[in-house]
Amino acid sequence: MPSHITESRIYGGAYSSPEFAAIFSDSNQVQKWLDVERTLAQVQAQMGIIPHEAAREIARVAKVELFDLEGLGRESRETGHILIPAIRALARSCSGEWGEYVHYGVTTQDILDTGLILQIKEAWDQVLTRLHSIRNHLMVLAQRYKHTPMVARTHGQQALPTTFGYKVAVWIDELDRHLERFAEAHARVMVGNLTGAVGTLASFGAQGFEIQQRTLASLGLGAPLTSWHCARDRILEAAWLLVQTSLTLGRVANEIYHLQRTEIDEVREGVRPGQVGSSTMPHKQNPSTVDLISALSRLVRAQMVALTDAAFQLHERDGTTWRIEWAALPELFIYAGALLTRMEEVLTVGLDIREERMRSNLDLLGGLILSERVMLALSARFGKQTAHELVHEVSAHARQNALSFRDALLQEERLRGCFTPQALEDLLDPVTYVGLAADMVDRVAGNNVHPTSKGDL
Repeated sequence: MPSHITESRIYGGAYSSPEFAAIFSDSNQVQKWLDVERTLAQVQAQMGIIPHEAAREIARVAKVELFDLEGLGRESRETGHILIPAIRALARSCSGEWGEYVHYGVTTQDILDTGLILQIKEAWDQVLTRLHSIRNHLMVLAQRYKHTPMVARTHGQQALPTTFGYKVAVWIDELDRHLERFAEAHARVMVGNLTGAVGTLASFGAQGFEIQQRTLASLGLGAPLTSWHCARDRILEAAWLLVQTSLTLGRVANEIYHLQRTEIDEVREGVRPGQVGSSTMPHKQNPSTVDLISALSRLVRAQMVALTDAAFQLHERDGTTWRIEWAALPELFIYAGALLTRMEEVLTVGLDIREERMRSNLDLLGGLILSERVMLALSARFGKQTAHELVHEVSAHARQNALSFRDALLQEERLRGCFTPQALEDLLDPVTYVGLAADMVDRVAGNNVHPTSKGDL
């Protein structure tokens, strides 16, 4: 029975996604190790360092389906070493004596770190695919509702009118910055490491740079200038990109969650066939997926604490901190993958945008939401500061006496003759006080985001 929530048969479907779970599975991890060992052997054979027959034999058997993963786990516990069981198994699988050339000149961390980058590279493409899909869904909403007026809230209170399309455009703009960061970081992150026991390439001799460059290039990775056994900034950068993205989507989910509150009821999460809100209250339509997304964003962020601890490496290699990554990084990616998958599902099912409720909520304060507009209109006559104090007094009078803002303005002696009836009606129309919201939606829509943002090595 699994003890971790991502592997639970009950909870796993919510806290993980099949694609990300597969990338960080035991079988894919071991296959990535084997890919590095196979590619290294092939390059060494091409350079005349090991026999071609050895490289061919290593390539023939470097397939995870030929390995007993449970046996590797048992032997790992017995030896106290994570990679030696796999190296031994690979060598034993080779015919004749060709297994002697397995793992020639490299150290354990070379294989594990380079294999991990290959896993990150695979997950990176999945992340970007989902991010672009999410962006596309949000862009449809932003453009469809760019003129739809709604209340903007500050400090949890009604502030001024805005449009729903503009609210969504702000989310898209933030996602676009994350996509730019992914593109900029790609070349820095997608770098392997084959530098030997203490990072000096001593075991490869004068051919060290060429062996490393050719092997990593064959794996689709860049070569480092120096060893990064103890310099974990690449891992931290990949993780931090996911944390930032998850926090943005967690904020979006939290916004939808609050906009669905019965007292607001402006946006509702779409309902999937068969979805139930409550086990005891049949009427309830709970925002169950967005509240899961909000929770996942916090779980993603929590793993960053462990990964920053893993960055405190000692000397040239340090297992006491490095081992933290083995637990925290896959968990971070799996949670983030679940979050991206769930957000894509929410937008694919579709949000229920309640335009009539948005419009009626604009009138909840009886016109007070236009106090800024009225104040600015009066500034030409009274000066801005005096107009602010005057409108503040009128607003307080309206609240205390349950008056509409219009009536309170008309009762104020100091404002007699300041407005024609039609001018006052125009000033108190919230639909016409949304500024350049629609124009900013168009600006965001015109931002050409790279279709893959993978960058170049």
